[in-house]
Amino acid sequence: MFSVKELKEIVIASDAALRNGQRVALASVVHLDGSSYRRPGARMLVTDEGEMTGAISGGCLEGDALRKAMHAISQGNNRLVTYDTTDEDDMSIGIQLGCAGVIQVLFEPVDVNQPDHPIELIRKAHAVRQASVLVTLFDLSTRHGVQPGTCLLMESDGRLTGDIPVAHLRDEIIGEMTVVMQQKRSVFKEYRSAAGAITAFIEYLRPPVSLVVVGAGNDAIPMMQFAENLGWDVRIVDGRNTHARPERFVAACQVLVSKPEAVLDQIPIDERTVFVMMTHNYNYDMAMLKALLQTEVPYIGMLGPKKKLQRMLDDMKAEDFIPDDSMMSRVFGPAGLEIDAETPEEIALSIIAEIQVVFGKKPGGMLRDKADVIHSRTDIRIETVRIK
Repeated sequence: MFSVKELKEIVIASDAALRNGQRVALASVVHLDGSSYRRPGARMLVTDEGEMTGAISGGCLEGDALRKAMHAISQGNNRLVTYDTTDEDDMSIGIQLGCAGVIQVLFEPVDVNQPDHPIELIRKAHAVRQASVLVTLFDLSTRHGVQPGTCLLMESDGRLTGDIPVAHLRDEIIGEMTVVMQQKRSVFKEYRSAAGAITAFIEYLRPPVSLVVVGAGNDAIPMMQFAENLGWDVRIVDGRNTHARPERFVAACQVLVSKPEAVLDQIPIDERTVFVMMTHNYNYDMAMLKALLQTEVPYIGMLGPKKKLQRMLDDMKAEDFIPDDSMMSRVFGPAGLEIDAETPEEIALSIIAEIQVVFGKKPGGMLRDKADVIHSRTDIRIETVRIK
């Protein structure tokens, strides 16, 4: 699976390398059969001087991938490489890894003379806060034929950048991109025709989580640090200008001093925006909670004991505002997973993990207790589509 932070870092590293006259290649995990440390969508940038940004594995493949990327840069051609970590006779990568997966990695040298090269498509996907769909084409039947690579981006409004280099598949793939955008789920399609077969990784790219922490106390600092490390968009809100000062928080954090009734007029909200209330000011938190309950924010975290939240709800009822079940399903109070958290750092970890659970739609239990594999294999199944 792709990492928002990783893709941002890849774009930045590519820009720096190209400014310095270096050549670069993008290595992408485009498919997986079995298990692997990274999932399809993981990417790594390699320069012709051997610098790497991002990762396609836990470190076991990067050495060989560096060599393959350098070769792709020198040859100027896309190349698909299969890493079989189930093969214990493969002394270079297979033995003792324990991943038990067959990993397909596409290496794409970046041609700056092409306006819609892979890095530009990734840049455009993350230039604005919106979902997008990215298509990468590859041929599993041959290692020596043409590998079309990353070629087409669809934005949430349907606008397209790039093109499908296989003309007879263009309409079919664009139609599938629309479905992926609607279902918010990546798919793999193998298109078979008289001309041969080509596989498409039609990848749903969601925008990062936007975390708004209401409260600029010292306990908000580790929360913002965790979120920034995950590549989330981060904002801090407080009514006190003595606390809400940019120099106290991570560099990427937007700091807003505001009364609670004016906050939502100043912050864009979408389906991946979450709020965590930690002002330690009852009236401020209650005013924010009442306002947020009337939005579609999917996660409203409330720091403090359950009785504090109940008191707020009782006070709202006295004001003739009674939240319905749908509203309350989005309130998490006390916020966080039960991990015996006590310090600000532990509490931040607990809350960040809970937000991840909510968006991942997972139970948040221990992996050792899971009867099935860690990641569903149905997510990487290739569906065959026959084209006349």
